[in-house]
Amino acid sequence: MSIADIRQTYQKFELLESAAAADPYAQFEQWFQQALHSEVREPTAMMLATADEAGRPSSRIVLLKGFDAQGFVFYTNYQSRKGRELSVNPQASLLFFWPELERQVRIEGSVAPVSAAESDDYYASRPLGSRIGAWASPQSQPIDHETLAQRVRDLTQTLGDTPSRPPHWGGYRLQAQRIEFWQGRPSRLHDRLVYSLDAAGGWVLDRLAP
Repeated sequence: MSIADIRQTYQKFELLESAAAADPYAQFEQWFQQALHSEVREPTAMMLATADEAGRPSSRIVLLKGFDAQGFVFYTNYQSRKGRELSVNPQASLLFFWPELERQVRIEGSVAPVSAAESDDYYASRPLGSRIGAWASPQSQPIDHETLAQRVRDLTQTLGDTPSRPPHWGGYRLQAQRIEFWQGRPSRLHDRLVYSLDAAGGWVLDRLAP
């Protein structure tokens, strides 16, 4: 079979303005809860796209760790590639793809670090191995396998069972300025509803052509 012949028919749901929430965060909450209670394997997985000072993009999968009307939160090493890019270009986009529900959510906005207290609280909730790993890994830097393994062994001994949060590790919050909800439909006539912030800080809802 040719790659060009691979296709899927989407027909499970539809997305109409009459059923959409007035606020995009409420709409996201509704879809997210449906993803949590369906057969979606990784409902919190999201593509994070950033760009450097020259506009060169990069993307990777990260995990959503919280959201509310203030934005969407994820955690990482501040010295990683994504952290370095966000320090010079604090604009990013997120993409959720829930194929089991034939849905995507595209989110664009500005990014800023969460508070130190918020990062501390989340770090303390992580499994011990993950907390040690945040100290051991110079994320996005070249390293050989044995060196990393030895760093983990050494830090496991020196940090004990209650390591403090590394100063180079913590959270970011993307404050949305645009959120698009995409529902797959037959004949590629997909439903696309987009919420955009207006000059007064209110949300405007539009339908986009598929």
